[in-house]
Amino acid sequence: MVIRAGWEWAAAEGTAELAGPDDPMAGVDAERLRLLLREIFAAAGGTHDDWDTYDQVMAKERRAAVLLTPERVYSNPPQ
Repeated sequence: MVIRAGWEWAAAEGTAELAGPDDPMAGVDAERLRLLLREIFAAAGGTHDDWDTYDQVMAKERRAAVLLTPERVYSNPPQ
């Protein structure tokens, strides 16, 4: 996974798992997935005025969570 802002970037390598309606994961039922997608969105700085609508859109679009277990993290040197 790579995250970039302008010319600065950071990368994380590791094992990725998907949790979603098309990618079942042990311990993640539909309710847990609904909450997990909210948690990820909020952790990234997102806010929403209508979480019920957010949940409906995520379900309709069959969104999934990507869970990364990092094994190596690196970035380019500061400018």
